[in-house]
Amino acid sequence: MAKIVADFHIHSKYSRATSPKMDIECLDEMATIKGINVLGTGDFTHPAWFDNLKTKLAPAEQGLFKMKGSNTNTRFILTSEISCIYSKNGKVRKVHMLLFAPDFETVERINTKLDTIGNLTADGRPILGLDAKELAKIALNANENCMVIPSHAWTPWFSVFGSKSGFDSLEECFEDYTKHIYAIETGLSSSPDMNWRLSALDNITLISNGDAHSPAKLGREACIFDTELNYTSLMEAIKSKDKSKFLYTIEFFPEEGKYHYDGHRNCNVSLKPKETKKYNGICPVCAKPLVVGVLNRVEELADRPEGFVPANAIPFKSLIPLQEVIAEVFDMWVNSKKVQTAYRELIDKFGSEFKILLEVSLSELKASGFSVFSEAISRMRKGDIKIAPGYDGEYGKVSIFTEIEKKDFSGQKTLF
Repeated sequence: MAKIVADFHIHSKYSRATSPKMDIECLDEMATIKGINVLGTGDFTHPAWFDNLKTKLAPAEQGLFKMKGSNTNTRFILTSEISCIYSKNGKVRKVHMLLFAPDFETVERINTKLDTIGNLTADGRPILGLDAKELAKIALNANENCMVIPSHAWTPWFSVFGSKSGFDSLEECFEDYTKHIYAIETGLSSSPDMNWRLSALDNITLISNGDAHSPAKLGREACIFDTELNYTSLMEAIKSKDKSKFLYTIEFFPEEGKYHYDGHRNCNVSLKPKETKKYNGICPVCAKPLVVGVLNRVEELADRPEGFVPANAIPFKSLIPLQEVIAEVFDMWVNSKKVQTAYRELIDKFGSEFKILLEVSLSELKASGFSVFSEAISRMRKGDIKIAPGYDGEYGKVSIFTEIEKKDFSGQKTLF
């Protein structure tokens, strides 16, 4: 296993539509189960969560923290997401931004400034009438070692390249501060190879994070590093785009993301970009404008064909979360007792979710007494799966096995 698995973008229980289990104790435990070494705190702008962080975290390696009294190897890094909603160049912009800070003192300076701009107590991810460029300026003025990264850069409604409220380039958004933007977060609905089609992103590092709102969603995307375990080394690996230090990213299959295709969820309309063009961007059911998804938006801005790989591209691996794989094998809901019991048995046996998805040999999985599960992992690793792509807020639906195959092994209901 690589030295460091990092998921920088999460949300606390103080964010809207987030599980009450997103507290330090659960995060510390679940990071170990997942195999995550460095986890973002999320939401450091929220006063109650920030107090929680200061109370429950102790300094560890430079710029990293650990839970007081915990004997796990989980390290926390101070991060927060801001929703910037503002008008620029005659258009309303809605851009989510991910901030990294090296210490609590820096966070206090950022929060003091942002508190004069908007209400930080209303949501863990505050909505501020603040230009994304100005947010970058505030963070870097608080500490030059802060990192500012556009979140889920392609999603339609709240991103730097979003079809509904974004920009056509980083320069249009950040102007003279573009030189301080070293990375973008690709988001669940896009993969690195889609981003490689834009020559404008050749010097931009592509990072991936889970954007979790519940503990089970931690690490559904992640970054894999082989560098020293501290804030400066991690940030330098991102800035330098050094493939010997930033090894690869772990990705959703982008079709599984909820904004991959164009469409209208309420109308049950899902369209490829060519089909959207045929309808002139208008929903064939309700005659209103379609929500243009990530694939279409990439096509619009791309200046390279599919399949182009830049010389300095950081590799990636596409995975399906382990609980989803088990649910597919059992043909049950992911939250069913049978799936959850099997998940814990596998973790107890092999150590962590990422170890199972990436490392454990198929022969070892077969020896555990469930050959169908090893076949599912094999197909996932090869990308031999089918996905009905997500659209307009609806997640894509993954199928590893056909319906006939499921019937063939429907009697196998225990893992061990």
